Amino acid sequence: MQPIQSFTQDKLSVHIYHDRTQMGTAAAQDIAACMAALLSEKEEINMVFAAAPSQNDMLAALVQIPLPWERINAFHMDEYVGLSKEHPCSFGKYLREHIFGLVPFKNIYYISDYGESYGELLRENPTDIVCLGIGENGHIAFNDPGVADFHDPLRIKRAKLDDVCRMQQVHDGCFPTFDDVPQYALTLTVPQMISAQHMFCVVPAATKANAVEAMLCGAVTDRCPASILREHPHAVLYCDRDSGARILTEKR
Repeated sequence: MQPIQSFTQDKLSVHIYHDRTQMGTAAAQDIAACMAALLSEKEEINMVFAAAPSQNDMLAALVQIPLPWERINAFHMDEYVGLSKEHPCSFGKYLREHIFGLVPFKNIYYISDYGESYGELLRENPTDIVCLGIGENGHIAFNDPGVADFHDPLRIKRAKLDDVCRMQQVHDGCFPTFDDVPQYALTLTVPQMISAQHMFCVVPAATKANAVEAMLCGAVTDRCPASILREHPHAVLYCDRDSGARILTEKR
């Protein structure tokens, strides 16, 4: 799957594809190759997954790839406060429908079952791979501008969602109206996420074009939390033509 453009911004590898299907397939193939390489060196690995429609294409491709899933422990990066994993709008339910319930993981750990003690699980099981997206406001997980702290001492914390973040949940079709979106969530912190050995960031759609531009072309700052990926030694960003529109050039 050949991108229409690839380049490196600081340490971050960037690939832009014609459409989100190609983007998702390419990301899934790279993630699977990384999983296989790690599993050739250790008995099991730990993976953290994002729960958002932006991940649909990648997850659909990934679950079709034969892998020793029974040697992989699955975690996720955020969950609304007060929603059980069975709630129709919960991230636990999304992940169960798109990956957790489709392949035979060794263990699946839901934030709603552990609350803030989820951080202890993460400490005991260092993250090998994070599969994430970014928000319209540049957030990663629910580390919104104003909440994100690149030096946060915590592994998981309760965060108040800003208005842009809450409206994105409506744009994504997760909730019918702004007022239906919970105001608080538990989120893995920025340091916890970037502690992973490998990060694969999948970002389709025109609604993310401004955030992608800020992530790549602005300063590395917690005002655009996703910009921290530019400092990670093994991070890759996958865009489609729409999300990459503001940074797509004939040559770079």
